[in-house]
Amino acid sequence: MTAPLRIAVLASGRGSNLAALLTARECGGLAIQPTLVASDKADAGALRLAEAAGVPTLALNPRSYPSRRDFDLDLFARIADSGAELIVLAGYMRILDGGALQPWVGRMINIHPSLLPKYRGLHTHRRALEAGDAEHGASVHYVTAELDGGPVIAQARISVMPNDDEDTLAQRLLAHEHRLLPAVVGCIAEGRLGLAGADTVLFDGAALTAPLRLLEGQLHPHP
Repeated sequence: MTAPLRIAVLASGRGSNLAALLTARECGGLAIQPTLVASDKADAGALRLAEAAGVPTLALNPRSYPSRRDFDLDLFARIADSGAELIVLAGYMRILDGGALQPWVGRMINIHPSLLPKYRGLHTHRRALEAGDAEHGASVHYVTAELDGGPVIAQARISVMPNDDEDTLAQRLLAHEHRLLPAVVGCIAEGRLGLAGADTVLFDGAALTAPLRLLEGQLHPHP
């Protein structure tokens, strides 16, 4: 039997995507071993969730470091010490230093609430509504030095309803995020996903020409 994938999770907020990973693990459907949950905010709800689940936690104050690079180098050193094989950014709101993250390229993923490459950065739901988009969604991508710009692995899509506002759209999408992230992490744990070179996502050994789609809780190549 293959050993569970050792993951570290970075989160700045309440940790709902972390909770989805922990729930999937408890249900027996996700072969992961969380080694660390770290945050840049000592009061982050994600840290409380991790503590309740018996997962080691770490809170570092960015203001205690002379630069963002120094903060990130210390953070990644501690993650490496935890034995993590994969870093999952789950609502982590800091921009990472490109040099500090370079050794983790191909071993770090992020979930972002838009259909990338649309709407990198903040306020994605508002921007989708202002643009009159008929469809919105979430993406999981490999992290590179480019903000929300790494190769996209998979996406979940939802229709934008006529009466949607920023809050309702965000809330409806969140349920799909909570299925998308465990599905991607599960495929990585099973050895089905990887990154070749700088920008080629491999799924079951074949290069993807478009992001995988989340359909009924499972990832499928785009038809």
